[in-house]
Amino acid sequence: MKKIERAEIILKELKKLYPSPPIPLEHKNAFTLLVAVVLSAQSTDKKVNELTKELFKVADNPEKMVQLGITGIYKYIKQLGLSNQKSKNIYYLSRQLVEKFKKKVPSTFKELESLPGVGHKTASVIMAQVFNTPSFPVDTHIHRLSQRWGLTKGGNVLQTEKDLKKIFPIKEWNKLHLQIIFYGREYCTARGCDGTKCYLCRTLYPKRKGKFICKKP
Repeated sequence: MKKIERAEIILKELKKLYPSPPIPLEHKNAFTLLVAVVLSAQSTDKKVNELTKELFKVADNPEKMVQLGITGIYKYIKQLGLSNQKSKNIYYLSRQLVEKFKKKVPSTFKELESLPGVGHKTASVIMAQVFNTPSFPVDTHIHRLSQRWGLTKGGNVLQTEKDLKKIFPIKEWNKLHLQIIFYGREYCTARGCDGTKCYLCRTLYPKRKGKFICKKP
């Protein structure tokens, strides 16, 4: 089966399963989504949503977050991994938005990636979900599934992103990255599927017998 044929099967199945995938991180506006994405690094969305529910009650814009201060932010997110650094990133990110961007989340990759704690993947999420700019954020789920499905050789997440962009139509990118994440969490999990168990793995590679070893990003 050719790569383009596998891509067509994947698109069809994911559209059937997740026709309108929601953004898994709860938020009120562009700023709170940005904060949530920064906090989600090496943490589960479930835990981030649990903690930001209270944080966003008191600080749902850059000004309020700055007023909260690093120590104040830390009190709300201390249960997260890397909470010390994340508290600093959120504070300085918020201050930069106030001082340089008129309290608004910027709408370009270059400006977003200039913010503390914001890398390419985080910027891609904001560009896709806030500004509807075609982007393909690659997280660990997408990186893993892309290898299992033979869409990339998986050297790193940036290479995976480039490979996926070549295969799938640009109009599908913003929704597709969410659809793959949901499928990876529900059906093709890191431990629950080894490349031979879920529907898509079996359909795409019916003759695969042994466990598929994924390269970590």
